[in-house]
Amino acid sequence: MRQKLLFGIALLGILAGLVSAYVYHQELPTQAPLQVTRDPYASGIYAEGIIQIEQRTGYDVNVYPEVAGTVVHVYVHPGSVVARDAPLAAIDDSVQRRIVAADTAKIAAARATGTYQADQLKILAQQAAIDPRAVSHLALLSAQDNLRIAQQNLRVAIQTRAADAALLRQYVLRAPVPGTVLRSPAAVGSYVSPQGVYDTYTQGQDPVVVIRPRSSGLQVKAYLDEILVPRLPATHLIEAQMFIRGGSPAGIPLQFVRIDPYVTPKIELSNQRLEKVDVRVLPIIFRFTPPPGAPLYPGELVDVYIGGRT
Repeated sequence: MRQKLLFGIALLGILAGLVSAYVYHQELPTQAPLQVTRDPYASGIYAEGIIQIEQRTGYDVNVYPEVAGTVVHVYVHPGSVVARDAPLAAIDDSVQRRIVAADTAKIAAARATGTYQADQLKILAQQAAIDPRAVSHLALLSAQDNLRIAQQNLRVAIQTRAADAALLRQYVLRAPVPGTVLRSPAAVGSYVSPQGVYDTYTQGQDPVVVIRPRSSGLQVKAYLDEILVPRLPATHLIEAQMFIRGGSPAGIPLQFVRIDPYVTPKIELSNQRLEKVDVRVLPIIFRFTPPPGAPLYPGELVDVYIGGRT
C-alpha cells in the first residue's frame, strides 16, 4: 500500500513537470515598443509640462464654500455645463434656518413693542393736552425714551435677520463663472468647509468644484529645471513643441506666452507638505491649438522641448 502511494506521488510529480515544461516553453507575443519622444531641436532643453486652462492666471476656477457643513445635494457632475450663479451643491442649513426663524420672531416682537410704546406715548400726549397737570414731564420723557429704544431694537433685529439671511444663501454653492465642471469630488454626506473637501487619496483638502471657464482654450505650463535655466534662449527667440505621452510621435507646436518670473519648488508626487524637495523649477507658459482628434484634458502631463530660433 505504501509503495502504491509513493508511486502515485512520483507519477503526479512527473505530470506536473511535463505540464510546467509545456507552459513555460510557449513563446509569448512581443509587445509593441513604447513611443519614445525625441528632441526635435539640435540642442533643445527638456521640461515637464501640464495642460491647463488658458487664462491670465493660468489656473482653473476652484470653488470653495464660505460656510462649513454636510453636503445634502450635488447638482452637477464632471462635464456639466453651468451658467453663472447656477447651483453646484447644497450644504445642510437646518441650524441656520432656525436662526433666521428666531430673527423673524424677534422682529415681530420688537415691532409689537414699538407699536405699544407709540400708543402709550400717544395716550400720555393726549392726556397732557387735556390737563397738563395730569401727566408729569418725566413720564413723557420716559415714554419717548421707551419708544426710541423699541425703534432701535427693531432696526437691530432687521439688520440681524438680513445678515443671517445672507449667510443662509451661502449654504448653496453657486458657479462664479460660466463654464464646464472639471471636478466635483464632494458627495452627499461628505463634510465640506472653507478649506475644501478631504481627499482620501492625497490626504489633503481639494476644492469642492473645479470649473473650466467657457471661453477659455488650453495652454501648457512647462516646469524647467533650475539647472537648465541658463540655457534658455531669449524670450523673442523661444520656440517649443509638446509631445503627448503614449500618443502620436509627432510634436504639437507651442506658442510662447510668458515666463512666470519666480522659481518655485518642484512638485513631487501628491505635493503634500510632508514631502521635502530641493529642486526648483521655472514655470513657462505656452499656448497651443489642440490637433483634431487628439483627446487632451486639463491636468494631463506632457513632454515639452524648448529650442531657439536662429
